Amino acid sequence: MTGRQHTKSTFLLRATRPARSFPSVVRSASVLAACASLAAGCGLAPSVSGSSGDDPIVVMTWAPEGTAATNKPGMPAFARAYARWVNAHGGLNGRKLEVLTCNDHNNGVDAAKCARQAVKAGAVAVVGSYSQRSDAFLPHLEGAGIPYIGGYGVTNAEFTSPLSYPVNGGQPALLAGLGKELAADCGRVALVRPDTIAGDTLTPMLDAGLTAGGHDKAVDQLAAEDATEYSVQAEASLKEVTAAGGTGPAGENGGTGKGGGCVVPVLGDRTDTFMDSFRRAREDHSDVSTATVLGSVDQTVINSTGGASSAFEGAYVTGWYPVASDPRWDPMKKVISESAFSDTRIDPADTGVQTTWIAYTVFRKVVESLGGGAVTADTVTGALDDGLRIDTGGLTPTLRWEFTDQLASIGFPRLVNAEVTLQTVKQGRLAAAKEGFVDVTKTLENADVD
Repeated sequence: MTGRQHTKSTFLLRATRPARSFPSVVRSASVLAACASLAAGCGLAPSVSGSSGDDPIVVMTWAPEGTAATNKPGMPAFARAYARWVNAHGGLNGRKLEVLTCNDHNNGVDAAKCARQAVKAGAVAVVGSYSQRSDAFLPHLEGAGIPYIGGYGVTNAEFTSPLSYPVNGGQPALLAGLGKELAADCGRVALVRPDTIAGDTLTPMLDAGLTAGGHDKAVDQLAAEDATEYSVQAEASLKEVTAAGGTGPAGENGGTGKGGGCVVPVLGDRTDTFMDSFRRAREDHSDVSTATVLGSVDQTVINSTGGASSAFEGAYVTGWYPVASDPRWDPMKKVISESAFSDTRIDPADTGVQTTWIAYTVFRKVVESLGGGAVTADTVTGALDDGLRIDTGGLTPTLRWEFTDQLASIGFPRLVNAEVTLQTVKQGRLAAAKEGFVDVTKTLENADVD
């Protein structure tokens, strides 16, 4: 137990408010507060940018870079490449797209600075970003009425804020889908996850999938998100999944089910560091398997940990989108080839880059829906709240954000895409394990988030 507070009841109270009226209410409140202090910058009008004429449409993309924990440099790098590509092809409705980027350094102070910069610059949206510090940046965006489109889904607040428009089901959907799959194949399961507030949300989601398959809940193994080695956690997780006791999917003693134990590392960029320690520790436990989620492992990690001989060989990996080789990614790859200028930070197989592409696809279609009208934070939010349906070319189901969606009952009113893909590592390469998407809405509905 971490002793951290849960905020489900607060989420549900906020979800009952009319989404369409929220931006105007908070904007009025923020203006009154700002006028109380000259230092607060009274007179800034965030939605003025791009409102008319030939002014550029200003947006921001942020992510952590150069930190000791998870880094997503490809997201802002791709956002800048996307702006170059769009502007080279006539802009958005004939208007130039200006993309500002920011490094949140994986800390609340800098995340808040990024949000304040977006407000000061008059950004009409924050698009395709990653941050674990939603408690630091969301209040600033909400106070200015700026929508947050296509965040990475790493915090629960992204699925509760009336101004958040997630394009995937975040970590909740990935873990629920993974747990449901592992229930049939694994004995005891250990989840190795960060000892952080964001990490606290992972365990109930994996457990929801496991219990849906008639399996015991996972052993919760905490780890520092910025450690340089994980030998203690590797040994502990192996000990847990090979211990006697517990029940597997068939109700057998020892939790063996159809196979041996499974260790699930979900440590972001530190997953490959964990696997270095795990590979040495598991030499006497060949029956123990691994599984994880995209974002904690990708093709680069698999290559660096041994390719076909890595500990991930044969592992299940859940993702939000089709595999990187799918032709539905060709339009994104065209942007990269034409405008990335060999920027090695931009990998088309990176889920951060993929999420940013989808987020900008949403934003582009919102702007197009406005025709020649004003493009402001209010009009962008209004189009999304009025039920605009977004086709992402088959990379996700059709997206539409409403507060009446099924997952509001567990405190996730903005989680509108609970579909995941199931992939596996075959001969050192990520490949589709099942065709199409798997909907985990029902599984998430039964998650114990109290």
